[in-house]
Amino acid sequence: MNDLLAALLLGLIEGLTEFLPISSTGHLLIAQHWLGPQSDLFNIVIQSGAILAIVLVFRERLVRLALDWRAPESRDYLLKLGLAFAVTALVGLPVRLLGWELPETVTPVAIALIVGGVAMLLIERLLANRPTQAAISWNVAVWVGLAQVLAGVFPGTSRSAAAIFAAMLAGALARPAAAEFAFLVGIPTMFAASAFAILEYATSASAPREDWAALGVAFAAAALSGFVVVRWFMGWIKNHSFAPFALYRIALGAGLLLLLPAR
Repeated sequence: MNDLLAALLLGLIEGLTEFLPISSTGHLLIAQHWLGPQSDLFNIVIQSGAILAIVLVFRERLVRLALDWRAPESRDYLLKLGLAFAVTALVGLPVRLLGWELPETVTPVAIALIVGGVAMLLIERLLANRPTQAAISWNVAVWVGLAQVLAGVFPGTSRSAAAIFAAMLAGALARPAAAEFAFLVGIPTMFAASAFAILEYATSASAPREDWAALGVAFAAAALSGFVVVRWFMGWIKNHSFAPFALYRIALGAGLLLLLPAR
């Protein structure tokens, strides 16, 4: 398949799945079995394309936080975003420096999809009758940071799912409040990860040659498709549970184990 077409398809997959609790990294790894493998730099940087969509969707919220940062409510929210990012960086960076890499087989991704889907159903049931709130606590910030690391270590977990459900569990947050915090934390997290990946690439004498044109196409496709998805998703979760996504994860994971048991 043409490299640019493959990059376009991978970018669309990234944007369509980054904000849904179904694991964008897992879907990318699965797709690359047919479209051809890509570098870690490619997989990380196109995630930043999807995160750019968050900046665009929440631009008014971000501008208000920036302009009103002296106000106690805005300053408190920004500090909690900063804490969640700091926890992710302090715990996740050593993992990266120890040589962690994405798996080359689908099996661990399939298992993570199934386990995550079951966990989502159990958490939904656990929280079904609890009163919810919109306020973000310091406890929520810490657990969201740790959840992002967990999702990074186990592809197929889903960064958005791990962060959203960590927020819901730690603070009994309503789904929209949990999703907004998880998405906004993703902005510094994924941009920092992209910058680190580019730095590693630039300073590595053995790094494979990157197709920057293909990477640019994938980045743009991820940003555009991500914008559409996050706008829809924030409306959906106001009146719906995550159960359909959980069932999809379980079905996809089981299908992968049956169809690609040795890959």
